[in-house]
Amino acid sequence: MAASEENTALFPIFVLTIMALPLVPYTLVKILNAFSKKTMTIHCQCSVCSRSGKYRKSIFKRISNFSTCSNLTLVLLWIVMVMLIYYIKNTSHEVKVFEPFSILGIEPGVSESDIKKAYRRLSIQYHPDKNPDPEAHDYFVEYISKAYQALTDPVSRENFEKYGHPDGRQGLQMGIALPPFLLNIDGASGGVLLLGIVGVCILLPLMLAVIYLSRSAKYTGNYVMHQTLSAYYYFMKPSLAPSKILDVFIKAAEFMEIPVRRSDGEPLQKLFVLVRSELNLDLKNIRQEQAKFWKQHPALVKAELLIQAQLTHESAALTPALVRDFRRMLELSPRLLEELMKMALIPRTAQGHGWLRPAIGVIELSQNIIQAVPLSTRKIAGGSTEGVAPFLQLPHFNETIVKKIARKKVRTFQDLRDMTLEDRVELLAQVAGLSTAETKDVEMVLEMMPSLTIDITCETEGEEGIQEGDIVTMHAWITLKRGSGLVGALPHAPYFPFHKEENFWLLIADSVSNDVWISQKVSFMDEAVAITAASKAIQELKEGSGASLKETNAAVREAVERVKSGSRLVMCKFQAPAEANYNLTAFCLCDSWIGCDKKTNLKIKISKRSRAGTRTGPLSEEGAAVEEGIEEEEEEEEDGYDDYESEYSEDEDEIDSKRNGAAANDAVDHKGNGSSSESSDNE
Repeated sequence: MAASEENTALFPIFVLTIMALPLVPYTLVKILNAFSKKTMTIHCQCSVCSRSGKYRKSIFKRISNFSTCSNLTLVLLWIVMVMLIYYIKNTSHEVKVFEPFSILGIEPGVSESDIKKAYRRLSIQYHPDKNPDPEAHDYFVEYISKAYQALTDPVSRENFEKYGHPDGRQGLQMGIALPPFLLNIDGASGGVLLLGIVGVCILLPLMLAVIYLSRSAKYTGNYVMHQTLSAYYYFMKPSLAPSKILDVFIKAAEFMEIPVRRSDGEPLQKLFVLVRSELNLDLKNIRQEQAKFWKQHPALVKAELLIQAQLTHESAALTPALVRDFRRMLELSPRLLEELMKMALIPRTAQGHGWLRPAIGVIELSQNIIQAVPLSTRKIAGGSTEGVAPFLQLPHFNETIVKKIARKKVRTFQDLRDMTLEDRVELLAQVAGLSTAETKDVEMVLEMMPSLTIDITCETEGEEGIQEGDIVTMHAWITLKRGSGLVGALPHAPYFPFHKEENFWLLIADSVSNDVWISQKVSFMDEAVAITAASKAIQELKEGSGASLKETNAAVREAVERVKSGSRLVMCKFQAPAEANYNLTAFCLCDSWIGCDKKTNLKIKISKRSRAGTRTGPLSEEGAAVEEGIEEEEEEEEDGYDDYESEYSEDEDEIDSKRNGAAANDAVDHKGNGSSSESSDNE
């Protein structure tokens, strides 16, 4: 029985040890990381963003930021540890060592007569005939009698004096740190133990597997429903105009699951009146158009109106219930737009190319939602192909101010960014009529805006020039600069109620054929990940080309320095198509800022493959003098997209006819001499 109690007492100590081994070092690492984090502010600090309260660290936000799953689990485990320590401290008892001399109250080495005297004295006090107390009886039997026998028996006394125990040398005793119900198994406790083993080892894993499979069957890895991806894939078309992207976007299953209440009818009617001008309704048949709009599925009507409320700043007209639905839609929007972008870029053609036109439309929609700018403001105005939309993302700006500064020949957003600080301050103060504080807000936002440069090279490893069928390696260095000096930052988005990181998309596309050859998502937030990826890519490239270890290390160090200075490396491979001169365009599109996209022309000459099938043999007459294969020409963003123009500026049929005509001309050129003439950079 004593051994069982001793084993049971070890169980809490065993559990405490197992918990402390990983918990203590993990907590120390967590604390050190928290103190070592840089306190650099990467969000916009203008007064408009400050009033939005999105970045205000209130007590509730501090609690919510702390209340992550890992932090709460950590706190809970420490509470359990403290309770175990308290339990062990209050329930553990000191192991009583059998000491006959101490029990009888005599010194070691006394005579046998002294032992008998002490025994008689204690017998008078604790003997059952003298003391009816049950505890006294137990003490007399368990301790006094055994102590007397151990000291009066010569062998027992010698063993005690020599080994510390009347029975002689004692062996090593082992304990089992298990709870008592596992040590004392009878019929009832055995059944409970069996049920526990079945529940923990069989039923619990089975239940977790069922939950995981049911969830994974409904959602993708990006927590987007499979039904949403199916709808996006079905409705995505190669000639889908940007003005029609919103119609596809709102067909997400997540939006369809948002309930449409009877109480939503009247507020949605009022919201419809406020945003009616943004719904692309035919004003000549306005009644028929309105009736057609309301005949749609109620969830689609609600989703489109709530998105328009974000674009037009009309969310103040929403009821509390609609505000909750409105915030839920905005919370889902970034990941849904990313999946919609992937559906536009998914290989559709025989060559494995995606579609450029809908991809740009998705980016435009994302920019407008994040910046809360109406889609109609993208109509061409003055010399800007993006309209007044880029100006309206600046604090305190409206269309009236844009018209005022346009009279001073500031017609494009890039014109405003290219001005010197003194000239811009003078323009905003004297022409636009902004106060000193408002001008400071505008400067803060302009300093947060990214400026991009693209450096692209395409080559066949170990060979000169590019021939049809070669595996071409593309290296693209995208460099980001800001006036604030930051690399990774959060965009100025006071009307988007959630934190949104900047994401960039690199697209290598043929604007005439609407084909996207290469697409890659790029982020500037995590520098450590970018350094690891760039180092690995450069190292593999150099080792594959037979470079020495010294050259490889030097190239890796150079890549790391470029990443630290604000560049990101995109590397991919593709098979060279048929012999021709290809006029491609490299787009670097930001999903959060309007007017910060970058475009670079990229010319690739694919030569005819030699008859010998080798790259070193003589080439045919057409490919006798093979050029470098790559020519790059950079142009400023204000020149606009040469082969693509926003659908908010021209009719879709007109642009389709232009694109088809350009494609036809390109086909004639290819048929004639295998190359096409270079189009002008500036239209």
